[in-house]
Amino acid sequence: MSVARRDWIELAAAVLLALAAVTTAWSSYQASRWNGEQAKTTGAVNKTRLEAARADDLATSQTQVDIATFLQWVDAYAQDQTELADFYRQRFRPEFKPAFEAWVATKPRQTPGAPPTPFAMPEYKLAAAAEADRLDAKAEALAADVRQSIQRSTNYVLGVVLCAVALFFAGISTKLVSRELRAGMVALGWLVFAVALAWIASSPVSISI
Repeated sequence: MSVARRDWIELAAAVLLALAAVTTAWSSYQASRWNGEQAKTTGAVNKTRLEAARADDLATSQTQVDIATFLQWVDAYAQDQTELADFYRQRFRPEFKPAFEAWVATKPRQTPGAPPTPFAMPEYKLAAAAEADRLDAKAEALAADVRQSIQRSTNYVLGVVLCAVALFFAGISTKLVSRELRAGMVALGWLVFAVALAWIASSPVSISI
């Protein structure tokens, strides 16, 4: 084997070793970055789910209050205790009053098929329930971000593995005597490295501090 040919093989192996080492470091850094993004977003998911649970508990408590006062009103109304019925009616929560008024307007005692209670009316809306739904949707979106970050970290880990394989082929080529084997190992290493580069280039980069 000529010195020039040997020098070219050694140069190709040396360049591959250097590039694969740098790419390995970059991929490892990015895998760590995306793990950090995943951990940060997981914290936001947990916080949002906790807030959603609190809003849902509040909505449940408010509904129970509305039911209790409505039943008291029904009992007083059924017994023709007008003063007591008015007392309970005046103490309906603001969110319950529109549904109650709309229900009364349907004349449920005379109208077949009328909603059985104000709680079946579309006017019965709780801000706390809407907030719970909004937070649940936000938590789901954040959870999707967590899964995406995990996948991106995994992609960079695969990039590290591919670079390690390229480094192996480049390194072993320096131990071989046969020109064909040396050239073959270097060529195979470059091929694997090219695949690693293409794979890493297709993955988003995290550079936020």
